[in-house]
Amino acid sequence: MASVNLESVSVRYPSGAVGLESIDMHVDDGEFIALVGPSGSGKTTLLRTIAGFLSPTTGRVVIGDRTVAEGKEFVPPEQRELGMVFQQHAVWPHWNVGRNVEYPLRRAGVAKAERSSRVASMLELVGLAGYARRDPATLSGGQRQRVALARALVARPRVLLLDEALSALDEPLRDHLRLELHALTRELGLTVVHVTHDRSEALGLADRVAVLDEGRIRQVGTPHELVSRPTSGFVARFLSDATLIPGVVDADGFRADEHPLRIPRAGGMPASGRALASLLPSAIEVTSDDGGDAVVRSSLFTPEGSDLMVEWSGVAVRARTHGTRPRVGDRMRVAVREALVYPEEGLGETPPRDEAPDAAASERSTSFARA
Repeated sequence: MASVNLESVSVRYPSGAVGLESIDMHVDDGEFIALVGPSGSGKTTLLRTIAGFLSPTTGRVVIGDRTVAEGKEFVPPEQRELGMVFQQHAVWPHWNVGRNVEYPLRRAGVAKAERSSRVASMLELVGLAGYARRDPATLSGGQRQRVALARALVARPRVLLLDEALSALDEPLRDHLRLELHALTRELGLTVVHVTHDRSEALGLADRVAVLDEGRIRQVGTPHELVSRPTSGFVARFLSDATLIPGVVDADGFRADEHPLRIPRAGGMPASGRALASLLPSAIEVTSDDGGDAVVRSSLFTPEGSDLMVEWSGVAVRARTHGTRPRVGDRMRVAVREALVYPEEGLGETPPRDEAPDAAASERSTSFARA
């Protein structure tokens, strides 16, 4: 296995569009990192740059101790010793399962006896023992994706790249394969870079998650760090469905614009000026109250209770209940247990990208307070 380093990597297209802007990222040997972000954020561009399908305009890409892209120096994809699994499994229909899986070994000139042994071993590892002679057309979608995974791993890649590898599968198969993938990558000690649009998948699978927007990494951290201490309103809204409410900070704390939300001054809150309060759904309590100033506009069933959209004094707020199931049209009273406050002018800034922000840095940029 190997580590992956990107140093000041930018990708610009001939049209002038920016794919990546000054990306710095380190993936440890044996680490599983997920890349998430809205459409067009650069996550697939970043993966393709590591794979060698794109050449960086500036910067350096290092896999292990080998520079694979810098200036005119460029190692093609087939020489980077990577495994890759795409959203569409691309299992060749005219070859049986064994022939599909052994293809990378044939290209590498591995002897027949060793090919057979390694293919059998890999099929057993992915739960397809005895499937070598099966026609891909007789397999389910999940089984074909396992064939693609076995093919990516049989050549013992230094790094495994996953490009929306599970997104074409239906639940609950997709959930089952997440668990299998989590166990398999840990068992093999694989270094994995996984692009996904599924926030729950990223948070559930990865050791760390990188959140991208407009070609930049906005925050990198463990799932717990990103959910509990996002360093910007963008990250809070994208990962946790936070509601952002504009206002001002003065000597007393945060005061929302034309809204009853007030947050007492607390450590780490900006000194003064324009700011945004970020309200995480998990930090909002709603209780039935005929005289309340909020109305339930949407109420979705969850096993624990309900996922709500509540109109609170003209602002749509996400909230979650446990045990209770309010109905659309119910009047509610809203209480905010905690809120994060960000300087409005700092929302577009990019925090340090190759490690989680330390506690002191978080305190400088955000504030937790009771409303």
